[in-house]
Amino acid sequence: MHLGSRVIRPIAVGAVLPPGWTRLAVPAYRKLSIAPVLPQWAYTMAGWDPAIGHVVWALRTDRRSHWDPATHSTPELPARVDRILAEHGGNPLYRQLARCALEWNCFTAQNTFYVRDEGAIPASVGCNARCVGCISEQPEEGPPSSHERMDEPPGAKEMAEIGAAHLAAASGRTMVSFGQGCEGEPLTRGDAIARAIGLIRARTDRGSININTNGSLPERLLALADAGLDACRISLNSAHAPLYEAYYRPVGYGFADVAQSVRLAKRRGLYTALNLLTFPGVTDQEGEATALCALVGSAGVDQVQVRSLAIDPEQYLEIARRHAAGGRILGMRELIRRLRVARPGLVVGNFARGLSERASRHR
Repeated sequence: MHLGSRVIRPIAVGAVLPPGWTRLAVPAYRKLSIAPVLPQWAYTMAGWDPAIGHVVWALRTDRRSHWDPATHSTPELPARVDRILAEHGGNPLYRQLARCALEWNCFTAQNTFYVRDEGAIPASVGCNARCVGCISEQPEEGPPSSHERMDEPPGAKEMAEIGAAHLAAASGRTMVSFGQGCEGEPLTRGDAIARAIGLIRARTDRGSININTNGSLPERLLALADAGLDACRISLNSAHAPLYEAYYRPVGYGFADVAQSVRLAKRRGLYTALNLLTFPGVTDQEGEATALCALVGSAGVDQVQVRSLAIDPEQYLEIARRHAAGGRILGMRELIRRLRVARPGLVVGNFARGLSERASRHR
């Protein structure tokens, strides 16, 4: 390309953001007919400012520092993993978490070995959704999965061993979460998780017990609340049923069940967060924003955790062109502003809130 009297050969670039930042724009690109499906990253527009250097189009949406990459994947982590495996090597969940921590650099899995903040309890190998952007299971023609699922589902005692040990000793924002990116849907194992919660609470009343879920089975979520669950984080890419169902491709449930789970969880007293998978140009369409604000406001959601959807942009846009609610593009900043108007006191951020932070939700 020509820039004044100079001829410049441009190079396509994109950025991946650190925790606490939300993407505002995807990189410009031209799709070739022979282009493969790109690996699953949240590609973010990047550029160069002569006065600053490298820049990205992103918004700082959570200033908490406990997910700082500098405090994870540290040199002493392998020794911590080896020590805990030596003590609990008979529990296959610890072996799975060791892989997640060391091979895939999952911060939540690493926290289990650092004994701090939010620890992970994988619970399921099967799923009742077939998400286009699933990070743990892809068809042969899809991109490589960024994680691998466990071979066998864990028992209640195995899950409780990890959960009780973490809650009893962890520092910081002490909590454990059933349901991780390396597995299927935890609500499909609701009975085992309920027993695990009971075993955990028989050993310690410390900290918070959370579940990361697609919210597909409302009655099972309520049963977990009865067992002692106090928080849930329900994932969705849209509150517009056609786009939700085109991306999640649910089996045996629909978006109406997800919306019911959000409302029932809040009524039952769970700290209720949405894990909102965002994509600029789609999530911030006026029709999409209207549907999302209606759900957040009517259900009284406590928190929206904004997450940049990790997917080949063209793969997602192909779905959105046919199924999104449409309307003018508002921009991600305006979407967040409208969410806060729809639900006064709504917490918008990227990370789960510990028990001590939940009373401050009107900040």
